[in-house]
Amino acid sequence: MLLKEARQVLQIEAEGILNLISRLDHRFEQMVNTIMNATGRIIISGIGKSGIIGRKITATLNSTGTRSLFLHPVEAMHGDLGMVCPDDVFLALSYSGETDELNLLLPSIRNIGCTIIAMTGNPSSTLANNSNIVIDVSVEKEACPLGLAPTASTTALLAMGDALAVVLINKKHFKSSDFKRFHPGGALGQRLSRMVKDIMLTGPAVPVADQSCSMEAAVAEMDRHGLGALIIVDANRELTGIITDGDLRRMIAQKKSIFDQSLVDVMTPSPLHALATTPAFDALNIMEKHEVTVLPIIDDNHHVLGILHLHDILGKGEFKFNGFEAETKNAIPHESYKERL
Repeated sequence: MLLKEARQVLQIEAEGILNLISRLDHRFEQMVNTIMNATGRIIISGIGKSGIIGRKITATLNSTGTRSLFLHPVEAMHGDLGMVCPDDVFLALSYSGETDELNLLLPSIRNIGCTIIAMTGNPSSTLANNSNIVIDVSVEKEACPLGLAPTASTTALLAMGDALAVVLINKKHFKSSDFKRFHPGGALGQRLSRMVKDIMLTGPAVPVADQSCSMEAAVAEMDRHGLGALIIVDANRELTGIITDGDLRRMIAQKKSIFDQSLVDVMTPSPLHALATTPAFDALNIMEKHEVTVLPIIDDNHHVLGILHLHDILGKGEFKFNGFEAETKNAIPHESYKERL
């Protein structure tokens, strides 16, 4: 029964996306050309679930060469409207097209002089009637059995945003090498264009211990390498877990005797990891998403080949991690494998 319901959800959402294909017409082309000809940014705005989708579209556009900014409708009415310029394109997201907070913003956007593009499921809505270009992202029904939670509709909106981003990538002839332009120093772009195997630590530099090893020996091994983590393997050197400085601190805080514990009891099993052939930028994305600073590196058979530290990707000095500046030399080893204190 559970699987049947899950498959039904996926079917509904897939059909919602597929039905968008036949609705693509000159208005989509007009949207792309408007953005291509604009000298400013794409200002994306929405509220609630549409706002969340808007932030994702903004991130995708920025990472693929199209300058974009997410503007919260409420914050815009309280000063953030000053970020909008006449040469910007305003992309409004609202499935109903009747979102009060967004529609109240439209006259101000029009007065500034922006072209307004609407992505909405209601082409006859207030939003659509006050927009220069309307992109229909309506779906037949939501996957939610109550018809209340945005499900198929947000999936369709996200897919249309991806379609826009990909078309712009091709239109701008954006290449992987262009990524380096977003890192003025150049070194980061070079590192991110490599595979993990080119920058990971290997051999004696890898802090690793057999799961049958004593805790005293394991702590000594972790301390000797100074990476804040210890990879745990079985007799075949297959990855089984990881122990971090944070795990040890938590044990001390709980007044547990560290050396009376086994590695299996303390480690986090099946930790985040990457293959040696993983692109470095994918490994960085994993680290940033999960807020970790080290990754065990394995082969296709789950054998440990090495370890990758955030320093190996970003290098020394200042960097931004999840929007916060930090010193890589003072970076805290990952603790998100287990619940933080």
